[in-house]
Amino acid sequence: MKLSDLKYDYPENLIALKPSRPTRVMWVDESGAPSEITIDDLIKKIPKGDVVVINDTKVLKRRVFVDQNKSHSGSDLEILFLDQLPTGLEKNLWKVLFPSKKFSVGGSVILPNGAKMTLIEKGLPQIVSVDRQLTENDFEHMAELPLPPYIQKARDQRHNNIDDKNWYQTAWADKGGSFAAPTASLHFTENDLLSLEKNGVHVLKITLHVGLGTFLPVKVDDLNDHQMHGEIYEVSKDVWTEIFDAKKQNQKIWALGTTVARTLETIARSNELSGESKILLQVGSEFKIVDRLMTNFHQPESTLLALVSGFSNLETVKKNYQWAIAREFKLFSYGDFSVWM
Repeated sequence: MKLSDLKYDYPENLIALKPSRPTRVMWVDESGAPSEITIDDLIKKIPKGDVVVINDTKVLKRRVFVDQNKSHSGSDLEILFLDQLPTGLEKNLWKVLFPSKKFSVGGSVILPNGAKMTLIEKGLPQIVSVDRQLTENDFEHMAELPLPPYIQKARDQRHNNIDDKNWYQTAWADKGGSFAAPTASLHFTENDLLSLEKNGVHVLKITLHVGLGTFLPVKVDDLNDHQMHGEIYEVSKDVWTEIFDAKKQNQKIWALGTTVARTLETIARSNELSGESKILLQVGSEFKIVDRLMTNFHQPESTLLALVSGFSNLETVKKNYQWAIAREFKLFSYGDFSVWM
């Protein structure tokens, strides 16, 4: 599949700057025809006995802003702390992302909590050392949630709004580890899950922590040449057994979001209930577990749009995206919602 196949145009005013309320849902039936429904309509459409799988990951506060007037000239330096590296050394080593062009190896900055961060190795990501242990309490007080850059740009505001701490977490966020929200879940409440269960739908939780790949653009035109970054996932044996049994009984598996789809399709290929998902689903991919895909509208030339195109087909996806854009559905992380048969 070519990256250029995933291009489409959209007006920038359709980028959602806050959650869409009420959510508008583009329902794409099995013939590929779109229509508009509500979340309540969707809940009623999911048949008794079917399975809805959700992701219980929690977004970490990891975006740290440093006043460069204390170290370098210019505006605030934004640092995204990714993973702490295991090391036997006294130094605390971290993988980070920040604009390091003007930094030399050995250059340092002072973090808002007073800790000194020193650049050890350039690259994507960079490696830095910090002169003392950083705790969750440190990040809670000095960091922000890593909102997508396009929201920052559309808002003309790099920092979080006061409401983002609630907007950018799912109602059932539990296990900390993500650098982006599983945004399909932002449309649903705990009461929605209760409604599904009262209707006889099985709601099951899995975990996939959204990782570095969310922030890196695809730089090759042939998607087969794109290297997906690994994302940690975990599914209990009981949950997988219930999903597998439902499939055998011809019940449908509804994936709430691309993170769920990637997790289930990874296990279907690896038979491993935990590990790293590096799967790239695109046109030509076989979906062995997921029967219904519920997801937001995704950016052009992204692996997420490739996944939706693989689940449906490219022509249908591009046609229905234009249908939604013409009707001014809101787009991307805080935007509206779509369901694909």
